[in-house]
Amino acid sequence: MAQSSGDTSKPLGLIWVDCLQSVVTAGLEQALRGQARLHYGEKPPERVPSCIILCVHDQEEVSEGVERHRELSPDTPPIVVFGSHLDLPLARDALRAGASGFTHARMTPDQLVRAVAVAAKGELVAPRELLRYLIVEEQPEKLSSLSARQREILMLVAEGLSNAEIAGHLFLSESTIKQHLRATYKILKVNNRTEAANLIRRSG
Repeated sequence: MAQSSGDTSKPLGLIWVDCLQSVVTAGLEQALRGQARLHYGEKPPERVPSCIILCVHDQEEVSEGVERHRELSPDTPPIVVFGSHLDLPLARDALRAGASGFTHARMTPDQLVRAVAVAAKGELVAPRELLRYLIVEEQPEKLSSLSARQREILMLVAEGLSNAEIAGHLFLSESTIKQHLRATYKILKVNNRTEAANLIRRSG
């Protein structure tokens, strides 16, 4: 497909949109119009683009697409994966595959332009919801490693009880509570009761 016309003064320069032309890419073009010159299709443009927007539907397409672009040049421009919606597992897979960011069709034009601009500068672009997703995703395995007593104590910590209050509630000595908490911190890889309490609260 031909590279669209435009002057060289556009802020985002040349962007390679590796997507099949569709209603979605029409929306991309509209959002980036005036900000960048666009090149569509799988074949690379003659000039090195400032950024690549890669449309994908699943994890397999992410891995294959990012790898394909890396094989084209050792100095591959930043790759921004573009999905149909805010798909957090797909966003996670995109970053793990080596993409510089994840965007989606439900973003506003201004949000998309800002995301591409940040990626073109070499910075990471990710949905703000992704960090919480990654934290919660990793919690079940850690929490399931705790004993029933450790989970019980941790729940009371999350409720704001002191060690002495927990000891009285469970009819245990305060030193026993401290021993359980030290073991719990080690399993959860946290440093103190505040971090442990936040972890259990985020897990619901």
